Parts: sequence; C-alpha cells; structure tokens
Amino acid sequence: MSVVNLDEKFEVFYDGECALCTREIKLLRRLDKHHRIQFTDIAAADFDSIKDAGIPFETLMDEIHGRFENGEVVTGVEVFRQLYGRVGLRWAIGMTRLYGVRHALDSGYRIFAKNRLKWTGRCIDDSCKIPDNPAHSTETV
Repeated sequence: MSVVNLDEKFEVFYDGECALCTREIKLLRRLDKHHRIQFTDIAAADFDSIKDAGIPFETLMDEIHGRFENGEVVTGVEVFRQLYGRVGLRWAIGMTRLYGVRHALDSGYRIFAKNRLKWTGRCIDDSCKIPDNPAHSTETV
C-alpha cells in the first residue's frame, strides 16, 4: 500500500443488506464531518459492480473493499483503518498495526467475512450462497 493522505477522499464498498455492516456505516457517516468518505452500497438495485467498481460482485461480497482517489484498492481491516482515520480516529490506526494486534484483527475479520451471511441470518440454505448482483438480475417483470 502506498503512503496515504487521510484528508483525501476514500470510497468504501459495503453490503447494505448486512445489518451489522449498515450499523457500522451509519456510525461512520455520522462521524464523517468533512465528507472524506464516499459510501457505496453494493446491495443497491442500481449498483453494477463492474461498471461502478471494476470488481466482480462475488469478490466485493467476500470482504469489504475500499478505493483511494488514485484507484488503488484495499480490503479487509485496512479499509477500516482508512475509514477510522478519516473520521478523526487516527490514533487507532497505529495500534491496529502493532505486531500481534494486526494478526488478531486480520484473522478475526477473515473469520467474520467468511461467516457474515450465516451470522447475520442471510443464508437461504446451508450453503450460504452469495446473492445475485442486483444490477444483473435476470428476473423479468
């Protein structure tokens, strides 16, 4: 990851159908007083993952993604570091990069991301299949 100016804009791609994810995003929206964050809901009906993000929908659903103004993409806990830094919690970034803490957070997030659909009650069956991209729905009216 390149050196980042936390005053620059940052886009986060989040799952708006995930109650836990949405709660976190609402908090970040409230704290984003300088409007440094662009919040993009990948569950929105008009979101097209390839056109809007350049990333396959299934990949976006696997874990949280963020994008810097220069187009560089980061995933997982690094997204949260970038978000918290932009809302005035810069002190937390260094702590989350400490040896041991970083590993625990990264491992914990990977476990959450892998089980997110199941733990948030969004599994249709035991397979917890990723839902279809709303913008590419094949349903006809």
